[in-house]
Amino acid sequence: MCRYKLLIVDELGYEKMDADTANLFFNLIAKRYEKSSTIFTTNLTFSKWPEVFGAPVLTNALLDRLLHHSSVLNINGPSYRLKDQLQFIVDAD
Repeated sequence: MCRYKLLIVDELGYEKMDADTANLFFNLIAKRYEKSSTIFTTNLTFSKWPEVFGAPVLTNALLDRLLHHSSVLNINGPSYRLKDQLQFIVDAD
């Protein structure tokens, strides 16, 4: 995964990581740092990330690398998937 120019991690935080997985993930991001682009999607605020990785120190080091050259886009509003489902229910009536 280090050789790809762009890596997209969708729904970060959907599942919590055990210590080994969190360490492997950190190593992947550390190897890609300042070399390749990575996009993350998540519903979690940064303050909740330690719950995903299980280690505040590792999370801080990870966020340090991720946020150094990043643009954070915070999208607020109704869920796109939910909007479609609600429209389907309205149309069914």
